[in-house]
Order: sequence, then C-alpha cells, then structure tokens
Amino acid sequence: MIYALDHVQIAMPPGEEEQARRFYGEVLGMVETPKPASLAGRGGVWFEAGDVRLHLGVEAAFQPAHKAHPAFLVHDLPALITRCRAAGVAPVEDVPLPGYMRVHIHDPFGNRIELMQRKESE
Repeated sequence: MIYALDHVQIAMPPGEEEQARRFYGEVLGMVETPKPASLAGRGGVWFEAGDVRLHLGVEAAFQPAHKAHPAFLVHDLPALITRCRAAGVAPVEDVPLPGYMRVHIHDPFGNRIELMQRKESE
C-alpha cells in the first residue's frame, strides 16, 4: 500500500541548471542535494526543504506544466510573496480555498508552482 510521497519531479529545459538553482535555491529557499552518480550525467538538479523533495529533470522537448503543479506548504506566505516579488516573480492570487492562503507563481521555465499557508482560523 502507498504510505508516503518520496519526491515530485517536474521538467526543465536542457542546460538551465543555474536558473533552477537561483529560483528554487535563492528565491524559494530550498537546498540543493547531490544527484547520485548514476543519474548525474542526465542533467537537472534536486532540491529539499524539510520533508519536501523536488527533482527537476531535463526534457529535450520541454513544455512547461501550466495546470499540473506541486503545491508547497509554507510557514510565512506574506514574506515569501515579498521575496518572490523582489526577485521579479509575480505571485497570482487564485480562488479562495477554505483553510488556506495561497498564490501561484511560475518558475523560470513556466512551470506552475502553488504556495500555500494554513490559516489559524476561518
């Protein structure tokens, strides 16, 4: 039976690892983790934050994910929104979801990312 999620992988274009590091590392505050030697030659980059593991895999015929997306729970959404704006990343508010504050952003490659924070009370 399934009991947990190991990681989420999203695609990125070839040769854009530095952009991924700037966005996911510097803007979102995730930590890069080394890829195993057996996979390192494929390109891409892996990140972690808390229990979240995100793999960016190179796709030669890359197409950004406009609808499908990971949704990351965060502790201080207003501060992260400010950080995103300072980096030139425009958060987009979405339809309210009971119990959450949330926005969508797009990574440098056009992939949709949702940032969510649980509300203390409704």
